[in-house]
Amino acid sequence: MLIGIVGKPSSGKSTFLNAACLTSSKTGDYPFTTIEPVPGTGYVRIPCVCKELDVTCNPQNSLCLNRVRLVPIQMLDVAGLVPDAWKGRGMGNQLLDDLRRADVLIHVVDFSGSLDADGNQIERGSYDPEKDIAFLETEVVKWMEQLVRKDWQKISRTAETERIPIDKLLSDKFAGLKITQQQIRQALNKSGVNPSIPTKWTDDELFNFLKILREIAKPIVYAANKIDIPEAAKNYQRLKEKYGDDLIPCSALAEYFLRKFAEEGVISYTPGDSDFTILQPEKLADKDKKALEKIRTNILQVYGSTGVQALINRAVFDILDVIAVYPVEDQHQYTDHNGNILPDVYLVPRGTTAREFAGMIHQDLAN
Repeated sequence: MLIGIVGKPSSGKSTFLNAACLTSSKTGDYPFTTIEPVPGTGYVRIPCVCKELDVTCNPQNSLCLNRVRLVPIQMLDVAGLVPDAWKGRGMGNQLLDDLRRADVLIHVVDFSGSLDADGNQIERGSYDPEKDIAFLETEVVKWMEQLVRKDWQKISRTAETERIPIDKLLSDKFAGLKITQQQIRQALNKSGVNPSIPTKWTDDELFNFLKILREIAKPIVYAANKIDIPEAAKNYQRLKEKYGDDLIPCSALAEYFLRKFAEEGVISYTPGDSDFTILQPEKLADKDKKALEKIRTNILQVYGSTGVQALINRAVFDILDVIAVYPVEDQHQYTDHNGNILPDVYLVPRGTTAREFAGMIHQDLAN
């Protein structure tokens, strides 16, 4: 399972990855600070069942902080996308190819409106962030269309002359994009095209089918980043009803500060918390104390969190619809064969059977 972090240059993608994973991805207020895709390990946040079972857990593949279980999830920050990337503009198709393995995308958007379409600094509030939402969706669909167009005549004719289902042929074509035959079937049904005569599809019908397929196979949640800036807050208020739960107010920079100070033991903070506690005030410079107070007043008390953890949880639990499972060997003591209590947590698709889950851990168990 992989979350792709996307957005135009300088929107805050690398800061988001650093905040989520405590990596050291290079950041900067100029386009294409990130050149190569940068991987990291973030976490989803769930209440640990140790509290419900009244036991002290001993995590092995995850973390438990204050009865909150943090389960690792892989993330990938790619270089900034600009309009017409599918044509090769900017860093072009290389960036889109980096997203092949992603199951869901978090689109980090500069909601302060201080960057133009290419990520160059402009007057704050002079750019509409909704343009970024629209352009990135179009870029991904155009990229998918470009891949199909190269062989569309052959694919569509083969489907009809050899009576091979079009969803089978397209699943072969999209195999490298982690797009399944089932997802293609869903998109065919939802788009209303006739799967038995693909040679008759119009260009608009093909594009609409791919647009729906993108929504199913490469879903996107949106980070309304830099939410502490007044212009960003205004834009969020304007757009939140239209985009609903898929648009989440966010300050990646605030989360990064909180995570760093917590890592150093200066504050007590678990990712996703609505507040923090200063443990060692003597280690904080006055500017750091002021920054922390601004984070508390302008972000945590207004929005309930920095939004970074909420975005990851939204992407994994709501969009991908996975559940957390705690496998144990002793169901009475909740231990593994080494005596570790609630040692592991796995994220699996809802509806996974016990046998399928056993196979994910070790094939011998499934057998």
